[in-house]
Amino acid sequence: MLAGLLGIFSCSTPAPAHGAKQDIFPSHPVKIIVPYSPGGTTDSLARVLATELSKKWHQSVVVENRPGATGTIGLETVATSPPDGYTLGIATFGNMLVANAIRPQLRYKPLTDLVPVIQLAAPPLYLIANAKQPYSDVKGLIAYAKAHPDKLHYGSSGTGSSNHLFGELFASMAGISMIHVPYKGSGPSVTDTLSGIIDLNFAPFPLIKGYIGSPRIKVLGVTSAHRSPVAPSIPTIAEAGLPGYEAISWFGVAAPAGIPKPLLERLNKDINAALKNDEVKHILASEGTVPTGGSLAQARKSVEEGMRKWGGMVKKLHLIQ
Repeated sequence: MLAGLLGIFSCSTPAPAHGAKQDIFPSHPVKIIVPYSPGGTTDSLARVLATELSKKWHQSVVVENRPGATGTIGLETVATSPPDGYTLGIATFGNMLVANAIRPQLRYKPLTDLVPVIQLAAPPLYLIANAKQPYSDVKGLIAYAKAHPDKLHYGSSGTGSSNHLFGELFASMAGISMIHVPYKGSGPSVTDTLSGIIDLNFAPFPLIKGYIGSPRIKVLGVTSAHRSPVAPSIPTIAEAGLPGYEAISWFGVAAPAGIPKPLLERLNKDINAALKNDEVKHILASEGTVPTGGSLAQARKSVEEGMRKWGGMVKKLHLIQ
């Protein structure tokens, strides 16, 4: 009789749901991997996001810096982590959109081993010329370059970087030929542009915002399709003389592939909410951009489009290693 009663009781007690663990996510600290050294904009943004998510989840969210191999080491760590939501990573133009095109032997595939959780922002770059150049706008630059093939030198933070590829797209669309000069970082290349050692640069906003309006450089245009809300006086390159030109960078949050859809949707929703934080907006404004946010589908589409566009440029330039 006792055995029978216990059997009845056990049958009437519902078993824990298969995904019950997701309902209490997170039950222990979450890690955000930043694939670059501490102190940069990407690191600062990750730390603000971590703070916001910690408040929302009532659980620690820690930032771990894993620099190396132009950001691919950190993202590989994310790709090989358990797909349980406890390891996220900051993905960028370099390690998400072009790294696999440049290095096919890379140990992760961006849309196979990773899933885009959200696009955080799409910062543009700014086309600048040193003050000694005989032109003051995009039309003048193109006319000068056509009259003087391979005379103009433009700098970048390295071969395959966003400012390198943005320059190659500009030259291709304008029908001109310029010499690319790779540096070990945008800082030194912008410094040499200011001093006149090289002629042009596609520069990040933080490195040139203090010079806008000064006689040291000429800011010819912004690479985005629309004027930047943080520098509205600067025309787009498209409106300034090269119709159809658009080149924007990319960074967002990625998770290991295989993460359950409900958990993925929750991460997207919570990070979207965090992007409305004033400090997040301030950090992005210092980069010359605003939060992007959006759905999971929009994040994936942005990666697919970026990989197609810039992967094609990598192949065209024979940059595959």
